[in-house]
Amino acid sequence: MKKIVIAIDGFSSCGKSTMAKDLAKKIGYIYIDSGAMYRAVTLYSIENKLINNEQINITELKQRIKDIHISFLIDPTTQQPNTRLNGINVENKIRSMDVSSKVSPISTLDFVREAMVKQQQAMGKAKGIVMDGRDIGTTVFPDAELKIYVTASAEIRAQRRYDELKNKGLNASFEEIIKNVRERDFIDQNREISPLRKADDAILLDNSKMTIQQQQVWLIEQFNKVTKE
Repeated sequence: MKKIVIAIDGFSSCGKSTMAKDLAKKIGYIYIDSGAMYRAVTLYSIENKLINNEQINITELKQRIKDIHISFLIDPTTQQPNTRLNGINVENKIRSMDVSSKVSPISTLDFVREAMVKQQQAMGKAKGIVMDGRDIGTTVFPDAELKIYVTASAEIRAQRRYDELKNKGLNASFEEIIKNVRERDFIDQNREISPLRKADDAILLDNSKMTIQQQQVWLIEQFNKVTKE
């Protein structure tokens, strides 16, 4: 069976990462969370005081971007990939609301996107990968053999994010989360560099009323169609 690149794009908190991780595990592919890469750059910027009162020190970040290296390592206990920033596991840190509220402005910077896209494309050269994000099927891998575009209502996505944070024992406010979801939607769709949009050859998946199990069955069906052609 030929190996392919699977690109999963869509809005924030649609469960893209969960479905991409599960799919990669089932078919024996490598999973790459592109959104986590931008979150890691954001965390780096916060920890190195490159963001102050919502203002980004663009000049300094541009000088340092070459020193920011993102990788993924499978956790031996969960068998899920953890995001590593310059070799350090930052999986939990990058999921905080502090990072969530600042990641969109960071991800709109052209030099940040250029650096991350280069790292992502290098990861995908051997194929056999599942990558999710905002511009995987349009910018990173426009020739991906299977492209999925995921959507769901803002309210459902905010509730999912709220439940995820509470389950991790983190403080969460539904009002703050839905405000953040709507703001990120606007920024992602209207940014100048690689705005969020459905690729012409992507398959639309509205998972508002789907269970995780139903999504898994649907994704395997799409994968089998492409790889058996």
